[in-house]
Amino acid sequence: MKILMAAAENDALPGGKVGGIADVVRDIPLALANIGQQVDVVMPGYGSFSKLSGAQHITSLQVMFAGQQQAIDIFKIKLDDAEKDAQGKVTQWVIEHPLFAIGGHGNIYCDDPDNRPFATDATKFALFSAAVAKAIISQVFGKIDVLHLHDWHTAMVSVLRAFDPEYQQLQSIKTVYTIHNLALQGIRPIDGDESSLKAWFPYLSYQQGTINDPRYPHCFNPMRAGINLSDKVHAVSPTYAKEILLASNSEQGYFGGEGLEHDLGFAADSGRLHGILNGCEYPSKTIKRLTLTEVMRLCEHELMKWLANKPLVDSAHLIAMTRIKQLASQKIKSKPLVLTSVGRITDQKVRLFQQPMANGETALEQLLTILGDAGVFILLGSGDSKLEDFLTKVAAKKSNFIFLKGYSEALSESMYSSGDLFLMPSSFEPCGISQMLSMRAGQPCLAHSVGGLRDTISHGKNGFTFIGDNPQLQAENMLRCFQSVLDKKQNTPKEWQTISTNAFKSRFLWRDVAQDYLKYLYRN
Repeated sequence: MKILMAAAENDALPGGKVGGIADVVRDIPLALANIGQQVDVVMPGYGSFSKLSGAQHITSLQVMFAGQQQAIDIFKIKLDDAEKDAQGKVTQWVIEHPLFAIGGHGNIYCDDPDNRPFATDATKFALFSAAVAKAIISQVFGKIDVLHLHDWHTAMVSVLRAFDPEYQQLQSIKTVYTIHNLALQGIRPIDGDESSLKAWFPYLSYQQGTINDPRYPHCFNPMRAGINLSDKVHAVSPTYAKEILLASNSEQGYFGGEGLEHDLGFAADSGRLHGILNGCEYPSKTIKRLTLTEVMRLCEHELMKWLANKPLVDSAHLIAMTRIKQLASQKIKSKPLVLTSVGRITDQKVRLFQQPMANGETALEQLLTILGDAGVFILLGSGDSKLEDFLTKVAAKKSNFIFLKGYSEALSESMYSSGDLFLMPSSFEPCGISQMLSMRAGQPCLAHSVGGLRDTISHGKNGFTFIGDNPQLQAENMLRCFQSVLDKKQNTPKEWQTISTNAFKSRFLWRDVAQDYLKYLYRN
C-alpha cells in the first residue's frame, strides 16, 4: 500500500518541529514501513529544507492560486540517517514557493496579530494544499492508495478534492484526516479579505454548510472541512475521540468538540471517527540520570547561552539564575523531590496553575507552598507572553520554583531522565507525548485525567491522576493529589519505587499504532 502524508511539521527533517505533530509525522511513517507499507511524507520547505545536503530537485509545476499561476518546486530529500527512511521505504518531500518562507527561512509558523488570527499561515497552507493536490494528479509521488492529511494546515486538500473539477481524480484516493489539536482550527473569512477562501480560489464552487464555521457562518473553517470531507477521521487517543463528541464549556473546565461536536458526532455515527493513541520511541540506550546538582549546572549553562543571545537581560532569566545560585548555596536534602515540567506555555497547559484558590493565592503558589523545602519545581518552556509573565512573577516569589523561559534539547532530555515527578495539569490533552517521555525514563506523572493522559496513566499504578467537574475542583484535587504524592515519596519509598518501575515498563509502541492505522483508517 502506498500512503502519502501531508503535514506542516516533520521532525524527520532537522528543524522541522514545533509541536507534537512533528513527532507523529516522524515516527508513524517508519512504523508503517516496518510492517510492509510504502510511505511518502510531504511538507512545505519554508525556504530552508530544500537546501539540505540531501535535497534533489525533482520538478516544477504551475498551480492556480489567488487568480494566477504560481510556480512551485518539488524536492526529494535523502536523509543521512538510513534508519529514518527505513531502507528507502519512507520518502521525504518538500515543496517550495516564496510564500512558504514569508515568516523567515525555516520558520514554520507566523505570529499574526489577534485581530487577524491565522491570516498569513492560512494563505501559506492553502497554497501548500493546492500544490500537494497538483503534485498528486501530476503523478509526482506515483500511484497513491491513501492520502493522509494532518490537522487544519492540510485540510484544504480535502476541499479541492471535493469541489474543484481540476482535482476530481483525488476522489478515487482514500483520504484520512487526523485531528492533533481541535482547539486550533485555522478559521478565516470566506470573502472580503486577502486571506480568505474566495481570495485563494475565486472560482471555486462549494457546499458552504460543510466547510463554514458553525459559530461564524461567514467564515471558512479548515478543521470542519477536513472532518466533513474525508473518508476517515482520526483523533489521537481513544478518550479524546469521546471527549470531542460533547459540547465545550470552558467555564466548567470541559473543552469537548470546540464547536464542531455535531460534525464529529455525525462522523462517529457513520463509522468514520476513530480514536487511536499515538506511540513513543523506546531507544535501546537510556539517558544517564543526573543529580540535582548536575541538573542545576546544566540549567546555568543553558541560561548563560540564552543571556548571551539577548542585548537586554530578560527578567525571567535573571530570576532563574538567582534561584539556581541560591539553591547551590543551600544544603540540599539527601533525597529532594525534583518536580519537572516541559512544554509550550499555553492556556491549555497553564490554566490550572493560574486558578485562584480560597486564600487568594494561585494553585501554583499553593503547590509550591506544599512542596516547601522538600524539593524544587523546574519548569522549561516558552509561549504565550502573558502566561510567561505569570510564571516569572511566581518564580520571583517562590524560591523553590525555577522557570526556564526557553527551550533546550539537552535540558529537556535531562529533565525527563532526572526528575522524580512530572507535572502535567493540562486542561485538555488530545494525546500528549511528555508523559510518555517521562514515564519511559522511570519518572511517574501527576496529570489531569483527560484525553491521552487518561489512556496512558493509571492512578496509583504507573502514575497519579486527578479529576474535577470545573477548574476550581480540578485545582483543589490537583493540590490534594500532590500532597498525597509527596507523603508517599517521603514515607513509603518501596511503594514509590514500584510506581516508578511500572512507569518505566509502560509501553506505547508505534508498531501497534501502525497496525491500528491499517485496520481502522486505511483498509476499513
